[in-house]
Amino acid sequence: MKFLFDLFPVALFFVAIQIWDIFVATAVAIGGTVLQVGWLLARRKKVEPMLWASLGIILVFGGLTLYLRDKTFILWKPTVLYWLFGGVLAGAGLLGRNLIRALLSDQMRLPDAVWSRLNWAWVAFFAFMGVLNLYVAFNYSEKVWATFKLFGGMGLMFVFVIAQSLILARYTQDEP
Repeated sequence: MKFLFDLFPVALFFVAIQIWDIFVATAVAIGGTVLQVGWLLARRKKVEPMLWASLGIILVFGGLTLYLRDKTFILWKPTVLYWLFGGVLAGAGLLGRNLIRALLSDQMRLPDAVWSRLNWAWVAFFAFMGVLNLYVAFNYSEKVWATFKLFGGMGLMFVFVIAQSLILARYTQDEP
């Protein structure tokens, strides 16, 4: 359910761009993200740092897109978000803190070297996704880009997680 909740603004953007244009879709995405955060705050639920980052980036890049009537800003938004996540993971890793381990260590036990490789794999994945977003955004139509953003990005993330699971399976063991 949380997965669908997280995709809410992207799905709204996708639907809006199919009906209207990138500027209306951007306004819809901004509104959807604000509603998403507002809903959590009204229900006294924790707003995850990733959602706060996403809200800040959509407000800035979406706001610039609407204010300047320049779609370049919204086309860059996913790349900035991907690179922000990758940069945070890389920066924390260089400072001796493995955020992937902090998130997943309750679910699995892995050797330190594997945790490190897993963290850097995510850094590389986010860097790749940022570059791929720019390629699609500036070489294809806005509707193709929006389709890629929703389905391609989600599909690549799914494939990446499955591939990681298969690799990490050799390190897991059944506990008595």
